[in-house]
Amino acid sequence: MDQSKLCAWWAYRQGLDGSLMGKSSAEVLGRVGWARSVGGVGPYLTLFSRAGLSRESVDADVAKNLICELPSVRGCTYVLPASDFALGLAVGRTFNTDMRTAEKLGVTEKEIGKLCDAVVAALEKSPLDTDGLREATGKAVRNLGPEGQKKGIVTTLPVALGKLQTAGEIRRIPVNGRLDQQRYKYTVWRPNPLRGFKLSQEEAYTELAHRFFSWIGPASVAEFQWFSALGVKAAKAAVEPLKLEPLEAGSDRLMLPGDRAKLDAFKPPKDSQNTLVAGVDSILLLRRDLKGLLDPKDLDREVFVEKDSKPLGGLADLPNHAILDRGRVVGLWEYDTAGDSIAWVAFGKKDKAMQEAVARTERYVRDQLGDARSFSLDSPKSRVPRVAALRKAAGS
Repeated sequence: MDQSKLCAWWAYRQGLDGSLMGKSSAEVLGRVGWARSVGGVGPYLTLFSRAGLSRESVDADVAKNLICELPSVRGCTYVLPASDFALGLAVGRTFNTDMRTAEKLGVTEKEIGKLCDAVVAALEKSPLDTDGLREATGKAVRNLGPEGQKKGIVTTLPVALGKLQTAGEIRRIPVNGRLDQQRYKYTVWRPNPLRGFKLSQEEAYTELAHRFFSWIGPASVAEFQWFSALGVKAAKAAVEPLKLEPLEAGSDRLMLPGDRAKLDAFKPPKDSQNTLVAGVDSILLLRRDLKGLLDPKDLDREVFVEKDSKPLGGLADLPNHAILDRGRVVGLWEYDTAGDSIAWVAFGKKDKAMQEAVARTERYVRDQLGDARSFSLDSPKSRVPRVAALRKAAGS
């Protein structure tokens, strides 16, 4: 099948065609997939690019717990809709390895159990940050010394917090209500979203597979395996009940039954549909097949990566945020706080639709977000070389 049609189809399934404008944050995340959160603007850009949602409205939904950032697939944090809280926790709980690490440092399940009880008792009174929890739980928290520091667990508190979060007993809430800053308080979660969740672990993974192929099919089992972090055998077992159909004879790209007919009938838009998304947007991250979203002529395009230039087609992940047109990556961008503007480069012609998309996102970032960090450690200072490289490429 023509790759440009596939790219446009993925964009359509991902709601990047404007079809989700005006939908709620929970509706968008349920349709296109959970938004990866790494302390950057990914969740906000996911919702703005598809539904035009303001930061204020997204933050209001976070405050109402209609969407929530929680440990999920691979044990990584994603922003999920309330309808998926239980599934997200279920598929992520086996990846919480803090307890195994702590046991090697002499920590017992009994000790963590007592600390968990103390944490919940403290949070029953009011939400607390980690400093507040350490003070409230007193001697129940133990310092693990130099050996713990080497293993990334300074005290037993993170172990208890991780266990309680994956069990759905507590959840974390942003201190200032924002999803792009990693400062949290914790609160009890009532009712526990896992209460009444009846799927076995295997059934939960099959449900995750169903979501995955509805979000981004056609995709391969290997791509689902990467997304889910399951082993080869477990990934195949999760997919088997879905009775997936190949895109075409001999293809490893698979689709849910009935989707092939929809794809055959799908007609790619003739006009440009430019959107600016985060570098960890679900259209890029779910399958993690950057090469498949590039025009062949852009595979050898040199882009700035850290301190060097590398061919774009040889990268697993983008070095910047992306400009898309009908699912194809057609440019790169960063936010330059020094000039309150977007630095960007187009791989082809800078047509009116692209310029309008850049201007629209620039206003959104400037007026509502203030910055567009890729991840928690990204900063205006660390971004200077990337911004300079984009401006140089745009001028060449």
